[in-house]
Amino acid sequence: MRYRQLTTATLALGVLLLIDVLRVWLPGIITIFGQAASTPAELMGAFALGWFVLAMGAPALVRRVGARPVTVVAAVALAVARLALTAAPGGRTQLWLATAGLLAGLVWLVGVAADTDRPVPGLALGFAVNAALHAVLDTVDMVWRGDWVAWLLSAVAVAVFLVGTAQPGQHGGAGDARPGPADAPVGSADAPVGPGGGRAWLLAGPALLLAGMVALSPALARTGMSYLVAGDGVARSPLFGLAPVPVAVAGFLCAALTRPPSGWGRAYGPVALLGGAVLFALDRGDLLLPAILLAAVGLGACLALTDDASQPASGTASAGTASAGTASAGTASAGTASADTAGGGSASRRGYAVAAGMLVFALGAVGYYSAYDLGYPNAAVPVVVAVLIAAVAFTTRPVVHWLPGPFPPLRAAAAVTALALLAPVLADEVPVASNRDGPPQRLTVVAYNVRMGFGLDGRFDLTGLAQVVDRQRPDVVLLSEVDRAWLLNGGHDTLDLLSDRLGMPYVFGPAADPVWGDAVLSRWPVRDPRTLPLAAVGAPTGAQALAVTLDLGDGVRTAVVSTHLQPPPGKGPVVQARAVAEFATGYAAGRPLVVAGDLNTEPGDEAFAEFTKVGLVDALAAARPLATSPADDPRQQIDHIFVSPGLTPGDPVAPRSTASDHLSVAVTVTLPPR
Repeated sequence: MRYRQLTTATLALGVLLLIDVLRVWLPGIITIFGQAASTPAELMGAFALGWFVLAMGAPALVRRVGARPVTVVAAVALAVARLALTAAPGGRTQLWLATAGLLAGLVWLVGVAADTDRPVPGLALGFAVNAALHAVLDTVDMVWRGDWVAWLLSAVAVAVFLVGTAQPGQHGGAGDARPGPADAPVGSADAPVGPGGGRAWLLAGPALLLAGMVALSPALARTGMSYLVAGDGVARSPLFGLAPVPVAVAGFLCAALTRPPSGWGRAYGPVALLGGAVLFALDRGDLLLPAILLAAVGLGACLALTDDASQPASGTASAGTASAGTASAGTASAGTASADTAGGGSASRRGYAVAAGMLVFALGAVGYYSAYDLGYPNAAVPVVVAVLIAAVAFTTRPVVHWLPGPFPPLRAAAAVTALALLAPVLADEVPVASNRDGPPQRLTVVAYNVRMGFGLDGRFDLTGLAQVVDRQRPDVVLLSEVDRAWLLNGGHDTLDLLSDRLGMPYVFGPAADPVWGDAVLSRWPVRDPRTLPLAAVGAPTGAQALAVTLDLGDGVRTAVVSTHLQPPPGKGPVVQARAVAEFATGYAAGRPLVVAGDLNTEPGDEAFAEFTKVGLVDALAAARPLATSPADDPRQQIDHIFVSPGLTPGDPVAPRSTASDHLSVAVTVTLPPR
């Protein structure tokens, strides 16, 4: 394998491992280091940003020690941390392993930047392959699987990465000649390192943020497809929900690896990226798919514009190099570079560029997601990041004699797209509800705040959640704190994953944004879904009430309402409780009714009384006191099930588990005689 191919492949694989670490580290900030809604968001943000600020010192370390030793040591640390995380240890051990892996990954990027003037092919392939694998794995990374297959694949990935990193040609000192002729043109497969690449490295962090949030997010793609099924602001289990992923991957790679157009045609990438970011920022489920596709193509095209290892438009050589066979004034002949320019100066600039870009990643992620704790508008964050990428890309000097990258663009795009095409076949399951055995005499109802799928130990524990629910043999499940694509939580579609494990299709109602909210899963067909946005009353994450009608067969219908009330600071959720109670009884229109969820109020509180005022009955009354939070030491009774007087509740339970920070509550209700 030629030098540039080896460099590109190793960079792509390292990016893959770093993203894996980030998918563990980011959720650990709120599930292990802190507790959302109790630990100050400012403290969690400071913890997150501190490591990226610390990495800003890595370029100075590279300049003093040299790129090769720093890169090799950091690569080993990243590899060890990534492999150790496959054990999913949970708790503080998991947090500090992920933190070590993150810091090692940042230092590794700085070291690689010192010796790599053309990072776009490697970065683009790393982003795209990660998205394709994430889709094939049904948005659950190998880190969280822990079986022998996960260990084997993780070990192979780590071994190949370390072998590639250890190759002598990977990490020569700045300005060292690479294998191949000294007069090889800049950007060719065998060329020495030149002084370019700074702009591309600067965009590594911002591009990673938008790729994970929008452009290359399989969970967001499936969520977007689910909104096309139902309409009316709710989402349902989609057929081939991951089908947009191969399209996004193909568009991204074709745009990133091929020559950008000239003249004003260069603007198509920045315009597409800005369009996708704006559509995403509008927080509408029906706009998610066009946002993804526009952002994917636009992001790839913007990266291509910064692929500045090719010859500049002026036809002269870059500083510190010479055009083939011609000496530049005041510099060395072709194939060599001064130690100051192509060496320490260019290497340091690239190092600081990638460190600054990753700091932008951290600032964007913290700025966007902390808004759900602090309550300020966050829609501008992805747009601002897109503007930064577009500005850097569009102002890059165009090239005349563009040179192909290390891998044929169409072949590389086709190979990764083929991998992504496996996702709709292997990872998409659509549970089907049926009322052929109805109508039943009883319904078992489970309400559960699933905390984005993370247990008290900080592990992504879908198996534990599914076991807690399935043990009750439920007919209908009402879920709170459902996350379907937040990069902060690892980019999983928690709802679809639980739906597959329980064999129950879902209806989803958005609260904070189109991918965060509440859901109803049912073994019976669901009709007439409606959602009611609730007044924020000072609560940042937003709240809603999702109403559906269960079709139990032979004309028997039961109304179900799922909600998660968000109390204003220092008060109870009285306003929201009143709105939900009125909405639910109006929706039921005299039919049997179940209202349940994390209501953040206790028996005897004013908000609790809002439900009993409209005639609803506390279905858990026979088991009171029935504390449900926190799960490891329950003291608060804040998760509830209410039923209309025609339903007779029985067997109320709150089974113990630490698969979430809440306990689930369950009850079996007997339907009124027909």
